[in-house]
Amino acid sequence: MSAPTFFLSAGDPSGDNAAARLTDQLRLRLPGLTLFGLGGSRLRTLGQEQLADPGDLAVLGFWEVARHFRFFQKLLRRCADEIRSRRPNCLILVDYPGFNLRLAKMVRPLGIPIVYYISPQVWAWGHRRLGLIRECVDLMLSILPFEQQFYKDNGVESHFVGHYLLEDIPADLIASEPPVDGGLALLPGSRRQEIERMLPAMLETARRFNSKFGTRAVVAGVRGSYDYESLIRKYQSDGVTVVYDNARQVVANSSLVLTASGTATLETAVIGRPMVVLYKTGFVTYQIAKHLIKIDKIALVNLVLNDNVVPELIQGEATPDKMLAELEKLYNDESHYDAIRTRLNEAPSLLGGTGASERAAQMILRTVEGLGAL
Repeated sequence: MSAPTFFLSAGDPSGDNAAARLTDQLRLRLPGLTLFGLGGSRLRTLGQEQLADPGDLAVLGFWEVARHFRFFQKLLRRCADEIRSRRPNCLILVDYPGFNLRLAKMVRPLGIPIVYYISPQVWAWGHRRLGLIRECVDLMLSILPFEQQFYKDNGVESHFVGHYLLEDIPADLIASEPPVDGGLALLPGSRRQEIERMLPAMLETARRFNSKFGTRAVVAGVRGSYDYESLIRKYQSDGVTVVYDNARQVVANSSLVLTASGTATLETAVIGRPMVVLYKTGFVTYQIAKHLIKIDKIALVNLVLNDNVVPELIQGEATPDKMLAELEKLYNDESHYDAIRTRLNEAPSLLGGTGASERAAQMILRTVEGLGAL
């Protein structure tokens, strides 16, 4: 039998990270496996032939995606053509639903097994996509504990494999004790759009917090994505520095965290640091999302814990005044701070413990073999 080939599509940094760990596990079982598709630096290092520059894929929001419509239409056609031509043994789609679900629909008639790893957040806002998932996806692998039952209730074959973060975050950081003199960590996201919306208000908050309590703040930066230092100078944010490409250590070295919503809230929870979560997007995107979202929480940590454990400041609420007020509650009340930490320390077990990538690889191979594609 010739060496197997998989098409793998991971369009954002967290997806690239999860897909790289999955690829390592797949290659333990399929040593000759080759990959092509979409991904980032980690998948490129593992030898994936990439059909687009990763920097062109990181676009957020309804309006922002609409502005790049022609690029994504062209890329969809190219990916579909390559899949038709090469006939891979399996398609693995990682998050990135606006693109990946359209691609799944285009290539479904080919009869190639399609596995989705890291569920689209259809439980929050995309119920209309459930029919497409039922039609086009052979197996949904979920990484959040409540997703499996949601999909089963809606007629989709799904398995909860656990969250890759538990194997990605160093064991000594999980539920670790905060440093006595830890300051404030600022996590404005990894995409330029996120950073431009979040970081200015974060810096003003940090300036005022540092001035009041004599603390220091650290921005968790992504090298090459933004000129953080210029923005720090512009906002005269004394006591703020940048550490690049090491966000988890930045969180572990801090006592409190200001973070953009998303996977970073789970990383911060797993490490065990109380946080304030921000969500701020473009006006058009927010107006659309406001009418689509079906849940009363946006922070993944609150969804996993099934409680409003950490404060969420959304859109117009994400101001320096309100950020500062929430941080002060945590800083000034030790019993409140400890109670939040106790709840956050529930996250690692709820997220399935270690071994998510191994379980996902086993489920993928079982499905592909069961469909006669290997």
